[in-house]
Amino acid sequence: MTNIVESFNKINSNIKKLSPKRSVNIIAISKTFSLDYIMPLINYGHIHFGENKVQEATAKWRLIKNERKHLKLHMVGKLQSNKAKNAGELFDYIHSLDTQKLADILSDYQLNSGRNLKYFIQVNIGNELQKSGIPVSETENFYNYCVNEKKLNILGLMVIPPNDKNTKKYFKSVNDLNTTLGLKELSMGMSSDYEDAVANNSTFVRIGSSIFGRRG
Repeated sequence: MTNIVESFNKINSNIKKLSPKRSVNIIAISKTFSLDYIMPLINYGHIHFGENKVQEATAKWRLIKNERKHLKLHMVGKLQSNKAKNAGELFDYIHSLDTQKLADILSDYQLNSGRNLKYFIQVNIGNELQKSGIPVSETENFYNYCVNEKKLNILGLMVIPPNDKNTKKYFKSVNDLNTTLGLKELSMGMSSDYEDAVANNSTFVRIGSSIFGRRG
């Protein structure tokens, strides 16, 4: 079994060298791993964890989040509109806000529940048909809709770049767009490319396999 605390500290130390003046939050992507496997990192004091399925996350995290109120759970996968309310009950951050319908449902949920979540708008930076996300050309209008009409707390943009050799270019484009919108946070970078993401001002990196090891 990989020593996940040791792996976490190695990545955290590397990020601090890359970004000595700017705080970068590591979201430990714990999907498919049992809570028993994750507990060493929780007990170590890490608070940011990511899941991509509402049902799995609810079964895994509901009880411990009630016990440890400081834990922050991030929804990093595609969020279906029919699961939005359930997600709102458990997650603190939604990284995959990508449709007006989803914004409408989450806004209504917040009004009725009193919970105020934090959001990232997912941008389809490579215009890939198989990926979710708002097209770059529609991002500003969607951002204005979410903030001005739906009163959602949009922290920044989120991106999963195309799997090619132009990762740096995509990260720079999203950083530029984020700056144009006046947003302060950026959710981009995973185990294979977080260094390039941090170099382009990412403030939330989503690290899974480099912390927990390979999934079975």
